[in-house]
Amino acid sequence: MTAPTDPVRDRALSLPAQSLPAYLYDLGALREHAASVRSALPERVELYYAAKANPEPEILAALGPYVDGYEVSSGGELAHVAKAVPGRPLAFGGPGKAPAEIAAALDLGVERFHVESAYELRMLAELASRRASDAPVGVLLRFNLPLADGSLEASALSMGGRPTPFGLDPTQADDAVRLLTDGTCPHLELLGIHAHLASGLRAPQQLAAAESIVTWAASLAARHGIDLREVNVGGGMTVDYTDPDARFDWAAYGAGLARLTAAHPGLTLRIEPGRALTAYCGWYATEVLDVKPSHGEEFAVVRGGTHHLRTPATKGHDQPCTVLPVNDWPHPWPRSTAQQELVTLAGQLCTPKDVLARRVPAAGLRAGDRVVFSLAGAYAWNISHHDFLMHPRPGFHFLCP
Repeated sequence: MTAPTDPVRDRALSLPAQSLPAYLYDLGALREHAASVRSALPERVELYYAAKANPEPEILAALGPYVDGYEVSSGGELAHVAKAVPGRPLAFGGPGKAPAEIAAALDLGVERFHVESAYELRMLAELASRRASDAPVGVLLRFNLPLADGSLEASALSMGGRPTPFGLDPTQADDAVRLLTDGTCPHLELLGIHAHLASGLRAPQQLAAAESIVTWAASLAARHGIDLREVNVGGGMTVDYTDPDARFDWAAYGAGLARLTAAHPGLTLRIEPGRALTAYCGWYATEVLDVKPSHGEEFAVVRGGTHHLRTPATKGHDQPCTVLPVNDWPHPWPRSTAQQELVTLAGQLCTPKDVLARRVPAAGLRAGDRVVFSLAGAYAWNISHHDFLMHPRPGFHFLCP
């Protein structure tokens, strides 16, 4: 169940009811996990954090010693991350970059652009030519590659291998490379290839995808007689909400990447995990407001809901959670109490979709008890529809050992 760490449990129980819900981030646990990921990666494999997963400044700073840089996907993320972790390498990715965003990235000295289309490539070339600096702007061409080995079949979310708005079509590869090597775009420098194809893959599928991407990129480079210096194979390492204690096998993945880099001397690989780095450090703590029966089942209504923690509604899963009993009851009326073994935890919104976890083992759950939802450190608050019904926003607590 990924029970809360001691600092999280203590804070969840000590907060007054009016300070709930609250996001609780254990920065010590985050640093420990990031250090273990970093140690599993071999030389010539760089680790960038995908800031979209959780852009809280405290999270970005805590990851600083363990990552080589940060991947941003909008002008807003660009400005935010540059301010939160100044001076750190940034890679600017994502489809639909606006001219003003690219200009801002150039002004900030962004080192790498993940170019998603031929139009974007020409726009970047023109904007780069207007700079005072003569230093070339680094480009990784992102491609939507088909993988015939079935490695994407187990993915929770596919960005490649089928029609999507992400990356260049592989049929455009030769023309794109020529634009960067024939003098047409003198202010741009081709650094390599990018291909983030799917999310939710386990280590064997991630390695199969990485090998296919590198093989394809090496063939493209050989066809044009150029050195292949960098290949970014993206992120998407699985986080299993149905079995939160089963984590991605970083040791096996690192060993596989070591074999891949050994087969391609001089090549730097880059990965961009987001969820798999920060999901485990975050908890969403709240209070049970009421427990009641409905057509043979029991529901507990908690403060907050999916307008704060949207992942269960978005992904269609039950958010793992732990019940923390509270014995103090300050009110004169009796506490509502669960009569069954299984209770569905719902939020305060006026929609039946506001469900955080269904049929949770919670015998004797009472109004006033606390519930702490785990795996809330990524794609949680920052993707939620905060203002629906105008409930108060949660608190944010960054716990240091």
